[in-house]
Amino acid sequence: MLKIVILGTATNIPDADHENTHMVLISDDRMVLIDGPGNPYSRLLQAGLDPENLTDLVLTHYHPDHVSGIPLLLMAMGLKGRTAPLAIHANQHCTDRLLRSFEDFEWDKWHDFPVDIQILPEKEMHLCIEAPGFRLLTSPVKHFIPAVGVRIEPEDGRIASYSGDTAPTESLDRLTHGAQILIHEAAGASAGHSSAGQAGEAAARTNVDILYLVHYPVGGYDQSILVEAAEAAFDGEVIIARSFEEIILA
Repeated sequence: MLKIVILGTATNIPDADHENTHMVLISDDRMVLIDGPGNPYSRLLQAGLDPENLTDLVLTHYHPDHVSGIPLLLMAMGLKGRTAPLAIHANQHCTDRLLRSFEDFEWDKWHDFPVDIQILPEKEMHLCIEAPGFRLLTSPVKHFIPAVGVRIEPEDGRIASYSGDTAPTESLDRLTHGAQILIHEAAGASAGHSSAGQAGEAAARTNVDILYLVHYPVGGYDQSILVEAAEAAFDGEVIIARSFEEIILA
């Protein structure tokens, strides 16, 4: 089985019931964490998943609501005695800063397993992971700092695209082309983010079947407004993603 498990759905301000947006892709032999705010180790446990099964991290960009938990995750793995290698895929901007944070936390004193850093180039449809049963590709998107979106292609199943944090951009449309599922942020329109209505427009342009909204306002915000805004632009199914929801791809 190939599936995505949503681990958090909030924009950059979480609340007691919502963690910042991140998710994990699970296949028969790979577990890929896409972003890691908060405490990813405990969040995976809450989802009934063993963090020791993680094989890869894909980081969309270096903002704290997306990567602040990565040093804590690696520390927990190291102290648990992990020996299996872990691959980290991130663009140069994110990688440089992440490695500095590891050094600040003196990570050489608390981790003793191989970490393979893979730099995501600033090019569209980059093949990030090729594994039995699926491929994962990345493309740059339009955020305040260098950032990527993600495309997951099963060998046989439904293709899914994840926007990451982005304003409307043709590179995301190309990344989503031919997909059946679009997981799109709905933080609100700005130079580096999209509204739910703009997410609906992206879903309509790319002719997907289902639009999942993530990275949305919480803390008492009426999310039905987001669904209405997306549905005004998109005739397909619109879903407010919920924590620990599973999206089956194959």
